[in-house]
Amino acid sequence: MNKSVVEKEKILVGMSGGVDSSLCALLLQEEGYEPIGVTMKIWPQSCFNDKERDNACCGPEAVMDARSVAGTLDVPYYVMNHQKEFEDIVIKNFIDEYSKGRTPIPCVHCNKDLKFGSFFQKAKALGINKVATGHFARVEHRDGRYLLKQPKDLRKDQTYYLFSLSQEQLAHVVFPIGELTKAEVRAKAKKYNLRTHDKPESQEICFVTDNKYMNFLKERQTAMVPGVIFDKSGNEIGKHEGIQNFTIGQRKGLGALGRPVYVTAIRAEDNAIIVGDKEDLFEREFWVSNPNWILFDELTEPVQAMAKIRSMHQGGLVTIYPGVPGEHGGNVRVVFDEPQKAITPGQAAVFYHDDVVVGGGWIEKE
Repeated sequence: MNKSVVEKEKILVGMSGGVDSSLCALLLQEEGYEPIGVTMKIWPQSCFNDKERDNACCGPEAVMDARSVAGTLDVPYYVMNHQKEFEDIVIKNFIDEYSKGRTPIPCVHCNKDLKFGSFFQKAKALGINKVATGHFARVEHRDGRYLLKQPKDLRKDQTYYLFSLSQEQLAHVVFPIGELTKAEVRAKAKKYNLRTHDKPESQEICFVTDNKYMNFLKERQTAMVPGVIFDKSGNEIGKHEGIQNFTIGQRKGLGALGRPVYVTAIRAEDNAIIVGDKEDLFEREFWVSNPNWILFDELTEPVQAMAKIRSMHQGGLVTIYPGVPGEHGGNVRVVFDEPQKAITPGQAAVFYHDDVVVGGGWIEKE
């Protein structure tokens, strides 16, 4: 064997068929890795006959594009079947959360349990130590910890959806495009003649093809139980066809009530929708369950941070207080300096210090 030939480190690359993951594989190749492209098959076979899904990340066109890019780069490419796990973990949670009057974020569960869970386990089984994706994020090793950091292009920041990654997961993940802007990603992909260089962005929730989640829930025959709409004084002012139709801050779908009103609470326990005026949507305090801390192991004293309560939220200054065992389920308490609009149970609260993710968890009202 020629000793001058150094064996390249293998890395498993999640290829969704989009431009970001395509360039991810190319950049890793340039860095000296040996990329192995993988698309996670999470869709039922019926998707292949669904024209609406052709351009979704769960559609056959995604596989065709990913395979084409892998061929252009001359790297191995495989499709791994994770349909059952996606159904059991992501879809089930999505349906259950809406049935409880909450607003879920399926992408976070998919990232933690599939893309950086089952996917990483598959890599280890193959003797591969690292995985990579086309997420706009960065990882830095500092003072013995792996930190999740915002990308160069803050307009494409995806750290909100990655807050639940553990230290072990962060230690083995690579985000090659975190140092690039979206324009630079497309320009470089075009330069190397990758067929995905001008491919449109994929939709946020891959399995909701028409951006109408209610249609998906109805397809799954989710039980919709009619109930009552109350105003903030407890007066009955209307009827609804199921709490799954609503989220905090919603204005549409409430019927003609004589003035603009907004959903301020969803009470799953008595199947009720509470509405109020716009100013009733603003609150300062909430609770966070199942927090995952990245900057440190455990929250032992109050800390200040910038918090985002939605992916597109600009963020606001908060103080985070440690939970007390036996009270509020041990959840941590979060208090904004200034009231924020539509703090929504089921969504994530993600905390930042400068460009570093401190941690995050799930928004609760109690």
